[in-house]
Amino acid sequence: MLDRDLRKANMTRLFDSNYFDYFLFFAKLLIPSYSENDNNVKEHLLRRARRNRFVKPLQKQDKHRINQRIRAEEVRVIDDDGEQVGIQPLAQALALATEKELDLVEISPQSSPPDCKLIDYGKYKYKLQKKESEAKKNQRDNAIKELKIRYCTDTGDLKTKLRHARSFLCDGNKVKFSMRFRGREKAFVHLGKEKLQKIAGQLSDIAEVYEQNYRGRTQMLVILVAD
Repeated sequence: MLDRDLRKANMTRLFDSNYFDYFLFFAKLLIPSYSENDNNVKEHLLRRARRNRFVKPLQKQDKHRINQRIRAEEVRVIDDDGEQVGIQPLAQALALATEKELDLVEISPQSSPPDCKLIDYGKYKYKLQKKESEAKKNQRDNAIKELKIRYCTDTGDLKTKLRHARSFLCDGNKVKFSMRFRGREKAFVHLGKEKLQKIAGQLSDIAEVYEQNYRGRTQMLVILVAD
């Protein structure tokens, strides 16, 4: 680690010194393909020196143009109360936003002229981020909950599965009962079908069948959704 940093420091010092012409002479001998152009040698060596340097990632740009980033000459201004102010030159709209200590945000760039609203953009971004996070959370929560059973699952385990299924359905989730058959278990496919139909009947008071597949030789399933 120390040797590599020392080599980088020496390389950077070399370009700032008066010895670069001498170094260039020897570099031409070592790198014949770059002998025609001195700048190519320097660029090649600079790339070698910067190869392992940390590159700062690009920052995300805002979804909306605000204030001086708006390109239109005229905009349709909407007040912070949601009332139409009218079409104004961009300079006049910016002056109005400065007077009210708010930001001029372009909310509909496709319109002609574009619609711009006077809002506090910091609070607006916070509300958008909060809404997106809630939407992602609801999307995760409303996923299909899978419960795996066997054709020979005993009564106690089946009651536990049904209790979990009722809890999932009450929370607004879909419930998937799946059953696999391996080897000699394929001879008892009819028992698996009867068990899945029995489960759907026991939960019919709060759920209905959303999807079902009883024809598989290796797997059967039934998906229930709350009424």
